[in-house]
Formats: sequence, structure tokens, C-alpha cells
Amino acid sequence: MSFDSLGLSADLLRAVREHGYTQPTPIQSQAIPIVLEGRDILAGAQTGTGKTAGFTLPMLQRLSEKKSPAAQNTKRRPVRALILTPTRELAAQVAESVNTYSAYLPLKSTVIFGGVSINPQINKLRKGVDVLIATPGRLLDHVGQKTVDLSQVEILVLDEADRMLDMGFIKDIRRVLALLPKQRQNLLFSATFSKEIKRLTQDLLHNPAMIEVARENTTAERIEQIVHPVDRKRKRELLSWLIGSQEWRQVLVFTRTKHGANRLSEQLANDGITAAAIHGNKSQGARTRALADFKSGKVRVLVATDIAARGLDIDQLPHVVNFELPNIAEDYVHRIGRTGRAGNEGVAISLVCVDELKLLKDIERLIKFEIPKDVKPGYEPDPSIKAEPIQRGRKGKPGNSKSKHRKPASKRRGSQSPIPANRNNGNRSRSSSGQANQRSR
Repeated sequence: MSFDSLGLSADLLRAVREHGYTQPTPIQSQAIPIVLEGRDILAGAQTGTGKTAGFTLPMLQRLSEKKSPAAQNTKRRPVRALILTPTRELAAQVAESVNTYSAYLPLKSTVIFGGVSINPQINKLRKGVDVLIATPGRLLDHVGQKTVDLSQVEILVLDEADRMLDMGFIKDIRRVLALLPKQRQNLLFSATFSKEIKRLTQDLLHNPAMIEVARENTTAERIEQIVHPVDRKRKRELLSWLIGSQEWRQVLVFTRTKHGANRLSEQLANDGITAAAIHGNKSQGARTRALADFKSGKVRVLVATDIAARGLDIDQLPHVVNFELPNIAEDYVHRIGRTGRAGNEGVAISLVCVDELKLLKDIERLIKFEIPKDVKPGYEPDPSIKAEPIQRGRKGKPGNSKSKHRKPASKRRGSQSPIPANRNNGNRSRSSSGQANQRSR
């Protein structure tokens, strides 16, 4: 099947071809014709499956084919399509796709999210846009300032709906829904179908078409997983040796904490390896620059906390390294899902010390697969070192002395989600998409 057979317009097909795509992915071939019919959709699709084009292309076609009645009576374009995403990074990537595919259409779009000045966003909204991509918190900021009108929305997209609910956005989502016209098309995309998602779909969707291209119990077939046992104090040394000796040019490395990400990136730089850290304490501008430098090859290593595990979309990322295993087993699957995407192969490496053996067992129990162990000569763990328990807070989160002052559940960062895995060819497994641990406004 080709894109030509899906019923898309010549202008959209031209943009698709210029972007280098010829064959639609399964989610695209199933979703595009249904969206073009005007039906609601409930789609089970993980990141890396091409779902963004699956809703963006037919949405743009429907908007371009039909002029808004409100637009004919006002000088300013009304918002006709609203795309809600859980994180800033994902919002920016969706906005980039909308801009790419609408290159030859008379439609305007913009993206709004927190962490940056609101004034430039207000100026763009005042000029009028057809498509608005937003995180829930910043969208409601604009609603409060009366700088956005959602009364003319014809198409609503909830992207990564499961993550939005995990991050405590359900009340914000319901506030947004109350501002939309009742007659509209609704497209909901989620990696998993929890009870909360099912309750939301009952209120939101009308006779939806059900599409599921990546069941939550399946695993990535193209990700090779390896564990390198090593003492905690020698992890950085081993990581530098792996990067240098195997000539890795692009590697995403995960740490548990923001401080750990900063420290590791500085240590790698001292080893002569260009690195940058990305986490919630970084400004949006710094995060955007770090990601751009990483994609362009200017930075060799991107060191991230779990905020980067959801929404990062890097073509052909060959290596992901767990410098520290996550406290929550599901987050491991989210992390390694940054590689092995869109048909490409990838390698996920975990540097595991004696303190983390229980975390490793939890992960292997979740994915139903014992990850192969490879002890590197010269980096053998010292058997005399005893394990020190990793302190945990509520729900398996890292503990700290200020835990009694933690925010309510609806405002806390991150949460768990059901993501199992399965083995393929002995040492490969599929993951669902990653998790963002910070609520984006």
C-alpha cells in the first residue's frame, strides 16, 4: 500500500514525498481513511509507530476541504483543530509535523507550552491559527487570560492520553472539554488502555472506530538488551570506555536524578566526550538547544532523567544506556523504547551494580525475560562489596527527607503505567513509549 491509495490530496502527498516517506505504517494505513470519513477514533499506538502522521495528515485535509463558517464572519482565524499533548517536547515535535505536512496548504498553526514566555504565544494567537498544539496547563493559562477561543474547534486530538492521565491532567482535560463545542470529531491515541482511559473514552468518543497496532503486551523486536555488571564507582569509567572503544556517535544515557545527569555530563566532558544534560530544572531553551545539538551530532551524549523518556523522537538512535536503573520497572521499558524505532535496530545497555540487583529482577519479572549479562574484562564487580538498599519514597519513588511535603497525587510528577514485554529471538524485547516525569504547563 502507498500513500497515494489513502485518499489524501495532491498537496499533502507532495509534502509527504518531500519528507522522504513512501509507504504508510500500519497505524497510518488504518487511521487515515477513518479520520477522513469524519469518525471518532480510539487508537492503541505507541510512539515510533508513525501515529502523528496518522492523525495529522487526514486532519489537515479535512480542514483544508471545508472552510470554517466563523472564519468567513471574522477577520481572525478561529482555532479549528486542537491537539493536546502531555509534554513540551512532544508538543514541539507534533507542531513540527503539522508545519511539514501543511507546507502547501492555506492553513496556519502554532504551539503553546510552559517554560517559555507567554507573550510571543499571545501574539501568534491574536493573528489567528487553524491548528493549535498545546500542553493542558499552558492552554488553560491562555484561557484564563482570554487569549484563545476554543468555541469553534472541529477536531480534537488527545495524543498519549494515558500519559496525560498518569501525569494528573484529567481535571485539566475535562476543563478543556467543557470549552469545546459538542459537535466535533475526537481522536484519542494511547499506548495503553487503563480503566481511566476507558472511562474517558465513554464520555468523549461517539461510536469510535477501534484501532490497535501495538498491543500493550507486545515488545520491540529490534532492541537488543544487555546488562554490564559493574561496581557503582566504576560506571562512569566503563561508560566512557564503551563510547570510545566502540565509537558510539550518538547515545542517550538515563540517570535517576537531575543532579546525577549534570554530574555525569560534566564527567564525560572531562573525558573528552561531548555531552549535554536534559531534565526538568533546565529551561525550555536549554532543553531545546541540547536536543538540537544531539540530533545534529554536535553533542555525542545526551544525559537525561525520565522526563526525556516520553516525547523524545530521534530518528535512528542506535544506543540507549541505563547508567542507573529506574526505581519503577515500567520506566525501563519506556527508556529503552527511544531506540529500535520505525523499523530500525537498537541496543539498550544497562550498567548494573550490586545495589541494583533487586531492581533488575523487578524489570526481568515485568518483561518476562532474563537480560543477558556481559562482564567486561577489567571491570569485574568486586564480590566483597555489599549491596546498599536504594531508598524509596511512596509508590516506589526515590525517597528524600522532604517526602512529607510532597504535592498531592494530581500534581506530582510521573507515575506508573502498565507496560509488559515479551521476548523475541532470545534477547530482544518490545517497549512502549517512554515516560515524562514532569507535568508541563
